[in-house]
Amino acid sequence: MDWLIPSEQLSAHLLVSVVAFAITALVVVLHYEGVHWLARHFGRREPKHDPRAMLKIIFSLLGLHIIEIWCYGLAYWVLARFPDTGFVHGGDGIDRLFDAIYFSAITYATVGFGDLLPVGALRLVAGLEALTGLLLITWSASFTYLEMSRLWSRRT
Repeated sequence: MDWLIPSEQLSAHLLVSVVAFAITALVVVLHYEGVHWLARHFGRREPKHDPRAMLKIIFSLLGLHIIEIWCYGLAYWVLARFPDTGFVHGGDGIDRLFDAIYFSAITYATVGFGDLLPVGALRLVAGLEALTGLLLITWSASFTYLEMSRLWSRRT
């Protein structure tokens, strides 16, 4: 198994893998439920019934993304306290929760400024978060487009 993961780090990699997939599943389900709620809540309305509907949708989606970023940030912060799970290099690393949330935000948004860099098994969480963030952001953009088309269309 050394060709994949060093034998002495197998348990740490398994822990990170389980947490990475669990957090990813959690945020995807959370996003699904949030978008589904928004669709039910705003989809029943007549177009132009609520002039601020799009603002409510945008701020709701932003809040949803912030919650998802916090989920990953908490995972980084907790996992970094376990031996051999890895760490985040640069600055003060993720010793403080705020730094873990910041690292999560730049990873989720696939910005990756480069000031913080995951090392070790934590790289799996960062990779899954970047992929998930990209998917969920585009999902929100697609939903926003559909709602804008519906709410801002001219009724003839």
